[in-house]
Amino acid sequence: MSLQQLRTFVEVYRRRSLSDAARTLGITQPAASQHIASLETQLGHPLFDRHSRGVRPTGFADDLALAIGSSLDTAEAALASARARSVRMKGTVHIAAPSDLLGEVVAPKLGPLLAAGLDLRLHIGGREALYALLLDDKVHLGITASQPDDPRLAYQEIGTEDLRAVAAPPVAEAIARKPLGEALNTVPHLAYDLDRPLVRTWLDANRIAVNRAPALTAPDLRVLRSALCADLGWTVLPAYLTAAERAACTLVEIAAPIRVPQNAFYLVWARASLRHPRVALARDMLAKVLKF
Repeated sequence: MSLQQLRTFVEVYRRRSLSDAARTLGITQPAASQHIASLETQLGHPLFDRHSRGVRPTGFADDLALAIGSSLDTAEAALASARARSVRMKGTVHIAAPSDLLGEVVAPKLGPLLAAGLDLRLHIGGREALYALLLDDKVHLGITASQPDDPRLAYQEIGTEDLRAVAAPPVAEAIARKPLGEALNTVPHLAYDLDRPLVRTWLDANRIAVNRAPALTAPDLRVLRSALCADLGWTVLPAYLTAAERAACTLVEIAAPIRVPQNAFYLVWARASLRHPRVALARDMLAKVLKF
């Protein structure tokens, strides 16, 4: 059995679809079917049951996938990284991240990737959109504050940031006049969306309940920062987004009564994408330049 046949098996197993696996691997569906049929002949067992919406793995396929584990991905990534180091890379790599993270953290650190000969295409997306782009092979690498649980995706933690509650001085002064829990329920707060992920993390860490909905939401944390500076309320933001404003005292921190929680950031990729040397190189370089 060949490495290509095993790679096809792994992708069909992960995606439950011959056509999706073929598209990921850059081969035709008949070629993918031939790889699976050849493996089944060599192993003497059927690997997939076909049905109208894709394929269903057999028990033998489950055992084979468990035996392979991530070793194939690891071997291919190592080979791709070695090839990338041996030649000057050319080609395009697509990178996605939330707009504020892309603008404030990622974009300023991409010089080494451009110097290495890569062309970069940047995309904006939140967690679910970013994962979909990766799985549809529309993006090679993503940076996000969430840890994926889809087995088709791999990830590496690249750093953490403090989450700090902040407000403009007049708003912070109004909050300081009352007990903190009461004040935070009285003064309007701003959030990324109605689920309030950053605000909720800070409140939970400090055992405070704020039951009212945010007065303003925006899916770009820089918009929230601008709204804070206009005295529109309080919110919770990663420290890097308000460091300059806190230093200039245009924003001040609302002291956490228990602790300042942290947010982890992850570099995420589809496991199959690292077979491309340029993607392996970009992954390795991003992991270094984005470490914080």
